[in-house]
Amino acid sequence: IMENLSEKEENLEERLLKMAALTDDFESYIHPHATRLAALADAVAQKFNLASHDRYSLRHASLVHDIGEVVMNRDYITSVRILRDDERVDMQRHPVIGEQEAAKRGLNRAIQLLVRWHHEWWNGMGYPDGLEGEQIPLAARILRLVDTYAALTDSRPFNSPLTETEAKQYISEWAGIEFDPKVVKAFLELEELKELESFANR
Repeated sequence: IMENLSEKEENLEERLLKMAALTDDFESYIHPHATRLAALADAVAQKFNLASHDRYSLRHASLVHDIGEVVMNRDYITSVRILRDDERVDMQRHPVIGEQEAAKRGLNRAIQLLVRWHHEWWNGMGYPDGLEGEQIPLAARILRLVDTYAALTDSRPFNSPLTETEAKQYISEWAGIEFDPKVVKAFLELEELKELESFANR
C-alpha cells in the first residue's frame, strides 16, 4: 500500500499507525489489533469490489475506530469486571467522540462516519444511531464484523482467545442479528490470510 502514496499521504499513514498502536495499548491488546483489523476489512472489501477510495477510508477508519475510547480515558474500559449500566451508557459515546476526533485530525467525512457507525447492528439494535440493514454503509458493516472477529481471536488480560472455528461459529450465529448476512458470507470465504489466525493457536 505504501508504494503509491504521496509524501503527504505517507505522513498521514504514519500518524494513523501511531494512533492505532496507542489505542491497542490502551485497550490492553497484546498483539496489534487495529492493523490486523485493517487487513481483514480490506480483504472483505475486495470481495465486494469496493472502490479504491472507499477501501482507503475503510483502512484508515479501521486504524482509528476506537480512538474515542482513548480520549475518554475511563478506567472501566480496561477493567476485568462486567460494566455497570451507567458505564455501558457512557461507553456507548465512544464512536461519537471518535468521529469528532477524526474530524479534528482532518480525516475525511467517510472515515469520520465509519468510526461513528462501527457499532451499528444489522437488526437496528446497535449504537449510537440505531441504524438498520442497508441504512448502515457497507464499509461500516464490514468493520463491525472484522472488529468482532479480531477481538474474539486475540488474547487480552481479561479473556482467552477463541479458536478460528469458534469465532467463525459465533459470527455465523449472529448473522442477520448483529452482522449483515452477505458480509458474513464474504468473510467466511476468506482463506489463507495470516490475520485470520487465532492467537489461541500460537
